[in-house]
Amino acid sequence: MKFSENWLRSLVNPSCSSDELAHALTMAGIEVENIQPVAAVFDRVVVAEVISVDKHPAADRLSVCVVNAGKTEESRLQIVCGAPNVRVGIKVPCALVGANLPGFTIKKAKLRGVESSGMLCSAKELGISEAAEGLLILPDDAEIGMDFRQFYELDDQIFTLSLTPNRADCLGVYGIAREVAAITATSILPFENKAVTAEIADGVNVQILDSQACPLYCGRVIRDIRPDAVTPSWMIKRLERSGLRPINPVVDITNYVLLETGQPMHAFDLTRLSGAIQVRYAKPGERIQLLNGNEVELEPDMLLIADEQKPLALAGIMGGMDSSVIESTTSLFLECAFFKPEIISGKSFRLGFNSDSAYRFERGVDFAATYNVLHYATDLILKICGGKAGPVVEIKHTLPPRSAVDVRAGRVRRVLGIDMNQQQIGDYFKRLGFQFIDHDDTFTVTPPSYRFDLSIEEDFIEELARIHGYDHIPRLAPRAPINMLPAPETKRLPIELKQSLVSLDYQEVVNYAFVDAVWERDLVGNDSPITLQNPIASHMSVMRSTLIGGLIANLQFNLNRKQSRIRLFEMGCCFVRNEATDCQQAEKLAGLCYGDAVSEQWGVATRTVDYFDVKADIEMLFGSRNIHFEKFVHPALHPGKSAQISLNNQIVGWLGELHPRWQKKYEFQKNTVLFEIDLQALINKSMPVVKEIAKFPPVRRDMAIIIDNDVSVHSLLSGMLADKPAIVTDISLFDIYRGKGMENNKKSLAFRVLLQDTEKTLTDEEADGAMAILIEILEKRFGAVLRK
Repeated sequence: MKFSENWLRSLVNPSCSSDELAHALTMAGIEVENIQPVAAVFDRVVVAEVISVDKHPAADRLSVCVVNAGKTEESRLQIVCGAPNVRVGIKVPCALVGANLPGFTIKKAKLRGVESSGMLCSAKELGISEAAEGLLILPDDAEIGMDFRQFYELDDQIFTLSLTPNRADCLGVYGIAREVAAITATSILPFENKAVTAEIADGVNVQILDSQACPLYCGRVIRDIRPDAVTPSWMIKRLERSGLRPINPVVDITNYVLLETGQPMHAFDLTRLSGAIQVRYAKPGERIQLLNGNEVELEPDMLLIADEQKPLALAGIMGGMDSSVIESTTSLFLECAFFKPEIISGKSFRLGFNSDSAYRFERGVDFAATYNVLHYATDLILKICGGKAGPVVEIKHTLPPRSAVDVRAGRVRRVLGIDMNQQQIGDYFKRLGFQFIDHDDTFTVTPPSYRFDLSIEEDFIEELARIHGYDHIPRLAPRAPINMLPAPETKRLPIELKQSLVSLDYQEVVNYAFVDAVWERDLVGNDSPITLQNPIASHMSVMRSTLIGGLIANLQFNLNRKQSRIRLFEMGCCFVRNEATDCQQAEKLAGLCYGDAVSEQWGVATRTVDYFDVKADIEMLFGSRNIHFEKFVHPALHPGKSAQISLNNQIVGWLGELHPRWQKKYEFQKNTVLFEIDLQALINKSMPVVKEIAKFPPVRRDMAIIIDNDVSVHSLLSGMLADKPAIVTDISLFDIYRGKGMENNKKSLAFRVLLQDTEKTLTDEEADGAMAILIEILEKRFGAVLRK
């Protein structure tokens, strides 16, 4: 949002400098991003009139001009000029001899033998504009000899604001003036609310086909405007200093009203309309050429202003070329409306452009001022362009309610930490223009129609803090009881898991939860991810259901920067569809390993990280809890080198090497190992149990069995541990054999069994009895045969 400081001060003029005003606005939450002068510093430039123009005797492109730069005879100057638009009778800025212009000084000189006593200036030479095609031609009423800086109001500053999305009320100069008046306790010039009486009976039938999308529509016909009308210089200056170029008087007026009030408007050439005006949604196959030259195919959720034959404009976004006001227009239909923000939001982004109208409508405009703004614009058109206005057509449906909110003075004092009394609170609300009722230490406040961001008590408390001044709130250290937070032994904090992974040489990454739909389809087979209505980029259009897409992108990023050993992890939320709530959120921990198993060094041979390296890391994270790895198929993983992880018969994650198909697609030269685990499964941990330390020596017994290849070691260990005798303290596998002397579908497994009693030394009979029980479990449940 850019505007002229002089324009602002014409509405409210606090007794403070430009810098002080910028600081006050910024401290009140209206950030002033930049202040820059309207023009460069120069002097001795006056308004002059060209009296005569003759060709230069020695140069085809130069003219010898005589100009009147003042009221005395000495003010008649001969100046050599090369501008193509110089002519008799025009008034232009004239730099006198001795004038200091940006980058050079004017001296009396001879150009191709002809004396020149000054220079006729363009806007570029005066530092007003970056480009110019000739002399800056001034209005006919410019006073000859007047200081040009004073005439053109160049002792002005351009303020550039960086507004937050909630402050749509400050997207007009009058809204900013209203804010300045509240902050500085200065009176503001009341908005000109002059109703323009209809002089003709002409009108246009307006049909609102969707009153939810457009609850308020105002319009009127204006006929017999002058095609030769000229936009006044004061309006042109304000438009240009706000970043808009003049087009024609009617368009300039609608743009000017938008900049002043924040209310977008549009003018249609009445002769190019066919029948009634309709506010409706687009029909299949409809197209429109917009004012920016783009021809777009309309979608069913796009609201239109149309006549009975064709679309005229994208409602709240941009008008159409076919009904636009041109220089020859003499009759027009002037529109001023309120569209629901959610109807306009995201449409211009989808079409690949933005507009001042869309920027305001999607944040919310003041619907209570719409009718008055139409009259204000009508008055400007009649004054500048002439013409006769018809009656106002106003169609009003249910507008957004402005619900009153109770603001408790005691709550204000507790939240802000300052002693703000009833009188202060009431005074601040009056300065803000809020209507309220004060009763029993409570203010019942009704937010104004231009403040869509005020709905709860805390919003109004924030307003009080802004007007009081954040820099006037004392800096006091908070006083509160300091209590130890509970730290249950059965839970681990996420930071502990992160520290454990960092100790294993992993590095944390943080990625967007918005990902490419291709990742979801390729890596997890998710053909219906949760899509975003308004994505920030085309490759971030869906919510992730897994963390591995981001990790693979991180791997590519690092490999492109010549990193050869990469170990990453991420802890974050994933989102999946749920029949009950449409969206279910779950926190997960995922990791990726690529390259060497350990950093290059002289003491360890170089080898590539593999499935078992990462499996060991996962087992460390789960600690003493008994987890189970079981073969399974995953779209992202190698079918023979992947496993799902289960805990207490619940699947809690997976582990495996990246599928060769994706290895080739992403051009990874080495195997990539990935894992993903439900965070809740890692946070929970078992309570430590105290056990008596045995004073007697353990007994070790080994046994070897022959069993089918498809029986997993985990199932054998689980079966033995579930029904083992009390004296058996540990069972572990120490050898696997397949080969000579063994049938093709068989394998030999050797287990180490430790036996120990805390009360006595075990006898051979007791140890043999325990081993017999274990062998019986293996034989009866799993069909194992004891190997002799």
